[in-house]
Amino acid sequence: MLRKRWWLALASACVVSFFIGYAHGATPHMIGPDGGDVRSLAYDPHNPDRILLGTSSGQIFESRDRGLSWNRFTHLGTGPDYVLDHIVFDPGDSRKVYVAAWSIESQNGDLFRSHNGGKSFESLNGMKGKSIRSFAMASSNSKILVAGALDGVFRSNDGGDHWARISPEGHKDIKNIESLAIDPQNPDVIYAGTWHLAWKTEDGGNNWHQIKNGVIDDSDVFSLIIDPKQPSTIYLSACSGIYKSINGGDLFHKAQGIPFSARRTRVLKQDANHPDVVFAGTTEGLWKTQDAGATWHRVTAPNIIVNDVMIDPRDSTHVMLATDRSGVLVSTNNSASFSASNDGFAHRQVRALLADNKNPSALYAGMVNDKEFGGVYVTRDAGQRWSQLSNGLNGRDVFTLAQDEKGNVYAGTNAGLFRLAPNARMWARMTVPGMMPNVPDLAIIGNMMFVPTTSGTLLVSRDLGKTWTQQRAAKKEPFVKVRANNGMVAAATYTTLLVSADGGKHFNVEQSLPVTLITGIAIDADQNLWISSAQGLFRQQKGGTWEPMSTDLPKAKITSLDYDQSGKHLLAIVDGSSEVFGSADGQRWHRMEDAGLPLHRAVPMRDRMFALSLYEGVVSFEGSNRMSARMEESRGNE
Repeated sequence: MLRKRWWLALASACVVSFFIGYAHGATPHMIGPDGGDVRSLAYDPHNPDRILLGTSSGQIFESRDRGLSWNRFTHLGTGPDYVLDHIVFDPGDSRKVYVAAWSIESQNGDLFRSHNGGKSFESLNGMKGKSIRSFAMASSNSKILVAGALDGVFRSNDGGDHWARISPEGHKDIKNIESLAIDPQNPDVIYAGTWHLAWKTEDGGNNWHQIKNGVIDDSDVFSLIIDPKQPSTIYLSACSGIYKSINGGDLFHKAQGIPFSARRTRVLKQDANHPDVVFAGTTEGLWKTQDAGATWHRVTAPNIIVNDVMIDPRDSTHVMLATDRSGVLVSTNNSASFSASNDGFAHRQVRALLADNKNPSALYAGMVNDKEFGGVYVTRDAGQRWSQLSNGLNGRDVFTLAQDEKGNVYAGTNAGLFRLAPNARMWARMTVPGMMPNVPDLAIIGNMMFVPTTSGTLLVSRDLGKTWTQQRAAKKEPFVKVRANNGMVAAATYTTLLVSADGGKHFNVEQSLPVTLITGIAIDADQNLWISSAQGLFRQQKGGTWEPMSTDLPKAKITSLDYDQSGKHLLAIVDGSSEVFGSADGQRWHRMEDAGLPLHRAVPMRDRMFALSLYEGVVSFEGSNRMSARMEESRGNE
């Protein structure tokens, strides 16, 4: 889709700081590629054109045009680890919004509440630190909230100000609460789905009993819904299939017609305007019944993984899906067909970015974890529009991209090295030593190609891949990085370094490295070699000894280190930071850019600066900041 023309709004003036030693950066622009993982969708009940979208990195996006376009709205949590599976508006006051979060890195989480439509959120003390996997609001009283965490079920009767446990503490089965449903007429009737079957209370949690008749034992219960007009009708989805009960869970019958392979149904959603219509979002597409579960048919491609379903309350023909890898899918024809609607939304792990050497507006982006929806994307207009260019990669992760002087593009993947000829639409796998090795990095200088592999071999070709020689690691460790500049080549494993001072003809092992884990390497214009590690930053000047650098970087591990040939700067990113730091001498560092979100790597390209975010695609900066940084240094040396 056509992206907003952000480049017209870029400021032309540079702000130079003489006092503290760094220049302020340009405004960052998220340029995609659009799409990726979506965990949840929720519409504003007072204005259904406004929709909030939750991700698996704590980021919320907003649409004000019924999902046609998206903007970054707010971020919840201190890092990129919160999965936002539940966003709930108060139907009586849509300024009040609740978001349940759980961490992918620990057993922590939070329940957030906003009183101003999401402009600001507070973490509710009663649920702070709990990994909240399910959340529900009573339709009969919006002040009654129920949250399901790893350690049980909790309830609030005052809109979240106070909470009480309503499941037995330490119960061996009523834990790991994956799904919840509250009876629309009697909020003391609550259903809780766990990682092992479902439970029910009819007295607000004083007593619980398991509801499993008709359900295959050992079933994870992912979703529970109650027919609002007939509360005795319950739908339940589990790893063993979809079940329906017409007597409040006393007896369930398994739905027929959904194949065994699509049994993992993450979400069930009932059409409020047509109660016989129920959608089932599965790991193999979206399924739909129009006869209250008697028959089902699939309405999307089988490779669509559905995390959430949203039905427009004004128009049931308008259905939106939150998916893994495909982003937001929208149907406006009663689910007869779906199309992507991701303009402005990106939740992708881009791990490689390459500018075409003949067309600077053409960029190639390499993805990981997107399988057949990832691979490589290309833009010919500096990020306004992207298209997938992945035929032949067959769902492989792309870690690195490079281009030779003839215009061939190379992709290092988790299963081999691939080449794309100029104007071609199909990648071809190159023949290299080893069984389709994992290629995490790549460097090309003229006809020389340097290919590190995680099998512990550095592959070297002097004829762009026709023939190969091999360099072995000093230890049995994978090669993870390679850099080549000004006749010098360096390839790193986790703890060792191979260095060539003659363009790759001969390599020597660097002895006695002062580090335990290499996180980055760089070669500057003077052939100085730099390595970053948990122990800090080190420099070797033309074959000399390693010198520790006393830096003024933030006190965190350098996770990415590169050299900007155009700006004659080292570029660094520290762990968890949103900033790109630059330095000419490795000691005095200035903030060159601030993306406002965690970064993976800085990518300088001629007079432009880009960065790869951890989860939200490519960030673009203009070259004015790099110029201002050089101005600041030159003035500082006068």
